[in-house]
Amino acid sequence: MGVLDEVTRRPVSSIGWHEARRRARESARPLPAADVPLAEAAGAVLAEPLVALCPLPAYDAAAMDGYAVAGAGPWRIVGRVLAGDPAPTAPLTAGTAVEIGTGAVVPEGAGAVLPYERAARTGLVVTGTIPPGRHIRRRGEDCPAGQEVLPAGTPAGPVVLGLAAGLGHDTLTVHRRPRVGLVVTGGELCRAGIPRIGQVRDALGPMLPGLICDTGGEPVWEARLADDRAAMAAALLRPGADVLVVCGATSAGAADHLRGVLDTLAARVPVRGVACRPGHPQLFAVLPDGRFVVGLPGNPYAALVAALTLLSPLLGRLAGRTAPPTPTAVLAGPVTPHDRDTRLVPVTRLASSVVPVGHDRPASLWGAAGADALAIVPPRWTGGEVELLPLPAVRH
Repeated sequence: MGVLDEVTRRPVSSIGWHEARRRARESARPLPAADVPLAEAAGAVLAEPLVALCPLPAYDAAAMDGYAVAGAGPWRIVGRVLAGDPAPTAPLTAGTAVEIGTGAVVPEGAGAVLPYERAARTGLVVTGTIPPGRHIRRRGEDCPAGQEVLPAGTPAGPVVLGLAAGLGHDTLTVHRRPRVGLVVTGGELCRAGIPRIGQVRDALGPMLPGLICDTGGEPVWEARLADDRAAMAAALLRPGADVLVVCGATSAGAADHLRGVLDTLAARVPVRGVACRPGHPQLFAVLPDGRFVVGLPGNPYAALVAALTLLSPLLGRLAGRTAPPTPTAVLAGPVTPHDRDTRLVPVTRLASSVVPVGHDRPASLWGAAGADALAIVPPRWTGGEVELLPLPAVRH
């Protein structure tokens, strides 16, 4: 179980908040890479730079509907070409034009595209003025073939998938997303409706899958346990997940079995507690077979803090994501620092500063739900800038 401090009742081995995050991230390496179809790459991270397999545009293309013209006007219309038509075989000669649609292949010899709205047509003759080179997207002007356009470590979001397709890719080389098993403990939890006296509504089960996905992981199974040591041991031995997230059972009470089971399983425990408020009973362990365990406190806001402290950097590293830069801002408003622990305070932006939202007790998600980020308030903070931990964005 570990030795508890007689005053704080927390593990004496608690470490600083920044050090805990560092240990969680640096204990892992990116998971192996594989080539997968574009649709299966969504949410994964590029294991190799994204390189253009073809130029963009792939050919000289019309950027407007109108007339591809050669030389000075007036021009005699000698044909028509629309998007999807094969390239014209004969080059345009001076004084001739073809009617053309946006995205169509521009014939060799054309010097510009004269838009309909700037053209006057009489029969097969068109007149107008247009500077040379206008409204033609030349082959490779956006991106030549062989150009590296995105570095390894870039998440493959919807826009990245669209770009990859436009550059000729059918597959992408990505790191496998870490598989996460979720273990929710507590006989007092109810999953639906209004809890009766002695029960509490489970908030972690609905919250954690979205957070796991947001930080690069893939929830694969969920187990719900009573406060039972044997059941905890069985859950930690269950296969199919790279990371096991245990909710509750992380403290040192009579019903908290996680620490004892980890010791029985000969797990390495780089983080046995974190000097932060809320969330100090969190822990991070590595099982002998290489799988990871993240222990979260049972109180919802404390669990969110712990998940962002340990789970998010771990999943990001396993998924191959580069560590994001840490934003900072001036923290304005009434915040009381702790003399020993880092405080994590829900804040929202106001002009160039951030202000506390309030409602930040360990058991309440009210403040975090209305916040943009958590302010990292160091011990004995005296004002000024603080680091920010952005909260997961809403996914539409």
